[in-house]
Amino acid sequence: MSVLDSYLDVALEAAFAAGRRTLAHFQTPLDVEHKADDSPVTIADREAETLLRERLERAFPDHGIVGEEFGASRPGASHQWYLDPIDGTKSFVRGVPLYGVLVGLEIEGRVEVGVAHFPALGDTVAAASGGGTRWNGRRVTVRAAAALDDAFVGFTDAASFARHGRARAWHEVQARSAYRPGWSDAYGHALVASGRLDAMLDPVMHAWDCGPFPVLLREAGGRFGAWDGRETIHGGEAVSCSAALWPALAPLLALRDDASG
Repeated sequence: MSVLDSYLDVALEAAFAAGRRTLAHFQTPLDVEHKADDSPVTIADREAETLLRERLERAFPDHGIVGEEFGASRPGASHQWYLDPIDGTKSFVRGVPLYGVLVGLEIEGRVEVGVAHFPALGDTVAAASGGGTRWNGRRVTVRAAAALDDAFVGFTDAASFARHGRARAWHEVQARSAYRPGWSDAYGHALVASGRLDAMLDPVMHAWDCGPFPVLLREAGGRFGAWDGRETIHGGEAVSCSAALWPALAPLLALRDDASG
């Protein structure tokens, strides 16, 4: 077993344990608080991240951790775990089963291990560099669509494109694509990595929202990163797609609402 495989095993175990913790609260009455950016948070988010941190810190005491709820520890470490205990809290508190537990390991600036686990669906997409992407244990690749008129393109919130100066880009993409389902948040990117959706667009993303996806897409033959084509979880936005579809998407994603693109 390679070192990356051993990291992946721990990440999977941690994600499954955190997922079980979220299910204990799912579709039950919850007190919902709102953070400074008005995003919701619940006891389930905090309990799940605490569990993730405990598992990872016990296994890898020298690694850094960046989580949505509790911030960063050991920020100077070469190995950084990015955690989102419940990606899609708005869905979670409504009882919608599309929320996910996200775990990604960035080593020297490159994501090498990733897990996207969807507890209420029983769906898991996972990868370590060099080992391929697996959906519930089965090797998968991205769909090979090369034209937008053959592509299903997902999004989280249609109104968010205008709020972030990307309405023009979204208008052009949706006008050209075959179907535009609103499969939200991390679930959409996991669908691309597992060959069930052709592209997913998010005009605003934090690093913890993206943690596992560069390696999940890369190992499946696709690409994930900022709208300018960089593979990164730090671009503030995200697109996932097949390598074949990127040439059709790239010029549209360069468009800005101020008409300077």
